[in-house]
Amino acid sequence: MSSVLDQRPVPAAAGPRPAAPRRRTRVLALPEARWALVSLALFLLALPVYLAGGPSWLWGVLFAATYITGGWESGWEGLKALKAKTLDVDLLMVVASLGAAAIGQVLDGALLIVIFATSGALEAVATARTADSVRGLLDLAPTTATRLLTDGGEETIPAEELKVGDTVLVRPGERVGADGQVVEGASDVDQATITGEPLPVAKQAGDEVFAGTVNGTGALSVRVERDPADSVIARIVKMVEEASETKAPTQLFIEKIEQRYSIGMVLGTLAVFAIPLAFGDELSSALLRAMTFMIVASPCAVVLSTMPPLLSAIANAGRHGVLAKSAVVMERLGQVDMAALDKTGTLTEGAPRVTDIRPLPDAELDEDALLALAAAAEHPSEHPLARAVVDAARERRLPLPEALDFTSTPGRGVSATVTGRAVQVGSPALFEGATDATATAVVAELEEAGQTAVLVLRDGHPVGVIGVADRLRPDAAATVAALTTLTGRTPVLLTGDNERAARHLAAQVGITDVRAGLLPQDKAAAVQSWEGEGRKVLVVGDGVNDAPALAAAHTGIAMGKAGSDLALETADAVVIRDELVTIPAVVDLSRRARRLVVQNLVIAGIFITALVAWDLIGTLPLPLAVAGHEGSTVIVGLNGLRLLREAAWTNPARRGDA
Repeated sequence: MSSVLDQRPVPAAAGPRPAAPRRRTRVLALPEARWALVSLALFLLALPVYLAGGPSWLWGVLFAATYITGGWESGWEGLKALKAKTLDVDLLMVVASLGAAAIGQVLDGALLIVIFATSGALEAVATARTADSVRGLLDLAPTTATRLLTDGGEETIPAEELKVGDTVLVRPGERVGADGQVVEGASDVDQATITGEPLPVAKQAGDEVFAGTVNGTGALSVRVERDPADSVIARIVKMVEEASETKAPTQLFIEKIEQRYSIGMVLGTLAVFAIPLAFGDELSSALLRAMTFMIVASPCAVVLSTMPPLLSAIANAGRHGVLAKSAVVMERLGQVDMAALDKTGTLTEGAPRVTDIRPLPDAELDEDALLALAAAAEHPSEHPLARAVVDAARERRLPLPEALDFTSTPGRGVSATVTGRAVQVGSPALFEGATDATATAVVAELEEAGQTAVLVLRDGHPVGVIGVADRLRPDAAATVAALTTLTGRTPVLLTGDNERAARHLAAQVGITDVRAGLLPQDKAAAVQSWEGEGRKVLVVGDGVNDAPALAAAHTGIAMGKAGSDLALETADAVVIRDELVTIPAVVDLSRRARRLVVQNLVIAGIFITALVAWDLIGTLPLPLAVAGHEGSTVIVGLNGLRLLREAAWTNPARRGDA
């Protein structure tokens, strides 16, 4: 149970989830993005001139500029790789583009260049954005701290200079400067960035606090227990970076396949050119056959086998409020076989609301009168629970009497004079001497139901209890059921909230495996353990505390409305409209896209094999080679575009199956 404590943060620290200042790299600041944009623009200028039969010198110059701007970086990197005795697919595609141009297929080569330049730019943007978000997380911790001196004075020093054993003063509204233990004072601390708890937590002597969390209205003296470089925030940054690097082996495997294909295609082209020439074939004939081979063996159809289905799925998902950050993400979503869900802000709405109003029998008050009395006393307060009570009264359009002599006591609650009578609103645990058996029973009942109980006293006697809880999303149970059907396993609940609240919510949505009271490293460790067992885990979360788990997971999805910057950047996909049911829908869409990819690869493979065989065994006319190559590209492209249809978006959570 969270105590009812008043919190009045200074304006700079207001809000339940403090966000780090954004230090985002602009897209056009990246050279890859600038070159790709220039190349695309030149291609779009050249295309109508070429198709309309315009002057060859004009479209020739424009296409040449397209080749240079879009291909020079890949070509240069490929040459450096070649110097290191490796051959990558980027260099191969540049060579294929130049080969196409050499036999008059200038348009095909330019299109290939533009596709690869754009792909490289998107990868560079994604890398830069992730780096920005990780750096921004460090801004959650304050840059300075007030250190208390042994002579009773104080000094302001850079937070990174704090040492274990130092004592720092944290004033109301300030961020805590280091992980440590409270030695004096009492206050609320909003630690949603670390634990994900929806409400501020009461802190007093002996309690642990974390760097970057926001202090409430009381002053705290905190003894530093960890070096700033080893704080929970710093460890979150490290875990995100390390977890992201664990995906590298997959990339290495893909690069090996690409290199083998590249070597095979180069050797094949050279053989097709050299062997006929050695047997007396004319140079122009051998060159034409080799260039024809390079065109028909070019993996354009293979590339398009993958991209149209996945990009169509991305576009369809985007129309329904789910942003997948890349084609790789869309492909990976369909592989998940287990889901792990955060509680606050994911299965719930992330904001406390009044759920129960219980006047006591002897109080002679109805629900509206009790709520109006509590709201009048809480009205000057800025505590999240106070706002929930006041909002509930406003929803009922209740007139609120004026509150006089308002006081807020950290660790207890609020008090005020309302219509001439003393009113107190606070945590039942802090008014034990004033409660009776009836009030105690009501409090126990609400807490057993997973609610936070708020006791209301008038003239020192309890008159009612108000239950406050973070409201469950209406589609949470359907989403859990759909994910269970899709993955063959009930999702797991991972939360930093208390065990009782977590289990109560889990029972409502059909989850049986509950991991409560977890810090960020605990969530990440659980995900890494499942991944180590061979599971492909889908993690859904919204806070900074979820970022390490999102990074460690096979695929991570962030809830966008209340999600932290780091969670949004770390996640592979973002639910923009906060509709939980879209998660199983996008998983289902990804599986459809994967099936289309397989279909397309089979089609592309048949075309490439047939055309290559024709070129090697007989004489494949160049126009027919181009027609076959482009025809296979068109077929697989149109097949992939089927996922753009509205009918392709189906919702397992609403139709009851996967």
